[in-house]
Amino acid sequence: MKKRIAGQLRKLQKSGRKALVTFITAGDPDLATTANLLPLLEKAGADVIELGVPFSDPMADGPTIQRASERALASGANLAGVLAMVQSVRSTVSVPIVLMGYSNPVYAYGWERFAADAATAGVDGLLLVDLPPEEADELLPAVRKAGLDMIFLLTPTSGADRIARVNRNGSGFLYYVTVTGVTGARQSVSTSLSQELAAVRSAVRLPVMAGFGIATPEQAAQVAADADGVVVGSAIVKLFEQYQGKQLQDAVTDLVSSLKQGI
Repeated sequence: MKKRIAGQLRKLQKSGRKALVTFITAGDPDLATTANLLPLLEKAGADVIELGVPFSDPMADGPTIQRASERALASGANLAGVLAMVQSVRSTVSVPIVLMGYSNPVYAYGWERFAADAATAGVDGLLLVDLPPEEADELLPAVRKAGLDMIFLLTPTSGADRIARVNRNGSGFLYYVTVTGVTGARQSVSTSLSQELAAVRSAVRLPVMAGFGIATPEQAAQVAADADGVVVGSAIVKLFEQYQGKQLQDAVTDLVSSLKQGI
């Protein structure tokens, strides 16, 4: 199976460009809206799309993404529905799609069944924020067999052992959490981030995407200078509270375009 994530990031690296990874919650406010937005995200400049799988207890997420999860669950979105939606739009979206969420829905679905169905649907990678690499031994064989990338998180408090394990077991890219705490837009970027990213990039073979708290083109540019790419979520998801329909599409594409120009 051709690895879409590796191919995309290699292409960007060769041309000296940084990756923009955009996050939206699947099913917010419904799966039809998500399906319509995915091609628009790509057109606006998203190099990788992260789709949040709605979950009732998203403990790593701040209020903005928590509310998005609640709206998605209220509309009936679930993991099976998210996979079906991805499969329905895959022919019109060429960029990699990563599912990001929590272990419980995937465990309930069944590790092997999920990995096989996700690959069939056209999903490229998986990131479970509450599944550290030390506890991923049951899932990893299924994910690898299906040809999916398993993406892990590192944080400012990750030790050498965790970094080494992520470097060994992860694939696709590494997600570096730029702040301690939950997701959500921040006023400024940490002053120590540049140093932290340099240390992580020198210790791993995987491209490093940095996220949590990046909200503006200026912040994206600042972080992209020291990482292989940036992840923006809450700033985009916030627009789902303010707009709907065509207005939502326009607001999302305008923000993503400005972020892409920023980096």
